[in-house]
Amino acid sequence: MEKYRILRDKLLLSDCSVRLSVPNAATPGQLALAHCPYYIERIETGNISKDEQRDIGFPWSDRMVERSRRSVGATVSAVRSALQQGASVNLAGGTHHAKRDKGGGFCVFNDLAVAALVYQTDQIANGREGNVLVIDLDVHQGDGTAEILANDCSVFTFSMHGAKNYPFQKEKSDLDIELVDGTRDDEYLTKLESALSLIGQRFTPNMVLYVAGLDVHQADRLGKLALSDQGILLRDHLVLQWARKRNLPVAAVMAGGYFPDLEHLTDLQLGVVKRLVDYGEHYQRATKTTKNR
Repeated sequence: MEKYRILRDKLLLSDCSVRLSVPNAATPGQLALAHCPYYIERIETGNISKDEQRDIGFPWSDRMVERSRRSVGATVSAVRSALQQGASVNLAGGTHHAKRDKGGGFCVFNDLAVAALVYQTDQIANGREGNVLVIDLDVHQGDGTAEILANDCSVFTFSMHGAKNYPFQKEKSDLDIELVDGTRDDEYLTKLESALSLIGQRFTPNMVLYVAGLDVHQADRLGKLALSDQGILLRDHLVLQWARKRNLPVAAVMAGGYFPDLEHLTDLQLGVVKRLVDYGEHYQRATKTTKNR
C-alpha cells in the first residue's frame, strides 16, 4: 500500500505538469452498469462471507468499501479527463479481477469495466460513438474485465499475461496472449506489436483504457516475467504510438507492481506517468491543429 503514497509524493516533487485531484466515489448507479445490484448491496453492508473475503484478499470494513468505490471513481474521472486532455491516469486502479457478482485478487469492483460503460453512457448521451479498447498489460489476466464485457461488441478486451500466473482459471478476452515464465524484452515486445497490429485490423476504438502494470518487470516478486527498465519504456512507447496514430485519448491505471524495492518501482511508475503527460500534450496539439484546418 505504501507505493501509492510514494508515487504521489514523487509526482508532487517532480517537474511533471500534472494536476492531482481526489476522486469522487463511484455511485451505486455507476457500479450497477458492471456489477450485480445484490453484490453491490452486500459489499456496502458487509453481508459477505469469510470465504468471499478470503477470495478478495482482505477483510471487509467501511474503509475497504470507501477505498474500492473511490478507486473506481478515479478511473471514471481519468476517462473523462482524458477526453479533454488527451491522457490521464489513476495512480491506483486496475482492479481487473472483480467479476459481475464477486470479487477476487484484491479487487472488489472492476474499475475498468465500470469506467468503460460510464464512458459509453456519456457518449450516447452526446450522440457519439463510444467504442473502448482495453489494453491490459498487467502480468495477471484481466479475467473479471473479460467476463463482464464478454457480450459487449463495443468494447474490445485485450490481455497479455503470464500463462501460469493468477488467475489459474482464465476467462476468454477478445484477444489473449499468454506468456511463458521468464519472457524477456524482445519476445514480449514482438508479441505486443503483433497483437496491436491485429487489433487495428479487427476493431476501431474511440478511447483506450491502458492497464500499465509493472508486475511484468524482472524485479517483481510475483510476476515471473523478466522485462527490464528499458523493456517497460518500450512497451509504453508501443502502446502510445499505436494510440497516437489514431489520435485516441488514453486513460491509464497503474495496476500491479510488487517490488521489494519501492523506490525502483515508483521510479518506473513515475516514468509511465511522464510518458502519458507527453502523450497528452501531443494529443492537444494535434487536436488543435485539426480544428484550425
